[in-house]
Amino acid sequence: MTLSLVDVKRVAELAYIETNEDEANAALTQLTDIFDLIEQMQAVDTSAVEPMSHAQDVTQRLRSDDVTESDQRELFQSIAPQVEEGLYLVPKVIE
Repeated sequence: MTLSLVDVKRVAELAYIETNEDEANAALTQLTDIFDLIEQMQAVDTSAVEPMSHAQDVTQRLRSDDVTESDQRELFQSIAPQVEEGLYLVPKVIE
């Protein structure tokens, strides 16, 4: 993809970024380098590469899903200002 100085200035204008001539030229150089790298990466034949979720064949260590806390729902609701049918009632904040 070719990018011109006019394109860089237009994008900067759309993003409300004030740039002078030197900054626009520097951005053009950097963006051109990035686009060149993208073209190089797209040119690589990856048809024989199998999709993977991680670069290494690793798995997540999982802990056992055991209950470690006791049920204190009744205690917490007993000190709540308003409770109805097991739900906490709160004042309406949006009219």
